[in-house]
Amino acid sequence: MDLILQEDDGILVPPTNFSAVEDSCIYRSGFPQPSNFPFLKSLNLSSIICLCPEPYPEENLEFLHFNKVKLFQFGMDGTKEPSAMSRSAITEALKVLTDVRNHPVLIHCKRGKHRTGCIVGCLRKWQSWCLSSVMDEYKQFAGAKWRETDMKFLETYDASCESSFVMAMAMVMGSPGAAKKKLQNSSPRAIQNLCYIFSWCLHLRGKNKSCKNN
Repeated sequence: MDLILQEDDGILVPPTNFSAVEDSCIYRSGFPQPSNFPFLKSLNLSSIICLCPEPYPEENLEFLHFNKVKLFQFGMDGTKEPSAMSRSAITEALKVLTDVRNHPVLIHCKRGKHRTGCIVGCLRKWQSWCLSSVMDEYKQFAGAKWRETDMKFLETYDASCESSFVMAMAMVMGSPGAAKKKLQNSSPRAIQNLCYIFSWCLHLRGKNKSCKNN
């Protein structure tokens, strides 16, 4: 169901299939239209991740520029064929998505169903959600048009490389105090950012969704 907010100067209409993935920091939707710009502005976005290969519309670019929103584009040609799902592109998109410096962030494709659903599903596997919960969330947004290729991709996607990256950070950083000792040649801002990213990664990993026992 679409969310509509009332403001003094009018109605804020979100993009199609809009929802929060993680409250106040990660959102998902279909392709934003100019009518959605006031709503997007209310989110105070830092970044947008677009999964469509086509050039970003000029109107949207102007909106991003005016509101100082960064654009990250990882063009994917849909998910009807398994070969269209670039694992390297998904990994790079996940790095942007989980980098706290890019938050709040909105991730979108054309309708917010298949490509966006796959990225969010990969994020959920990285968060240690059980497979049935990952599939349920994917189907919730894909509706009757869910794709077997997407389900197979999510079933076989290996999130261990992202997990290994986080664990490597843990080994290098240990704790914020240890990080400062190990990164003495780094600027205070760089150290703060790394510690914040590491802490947020652990926060995400802790928000897993186990399957209920029958």
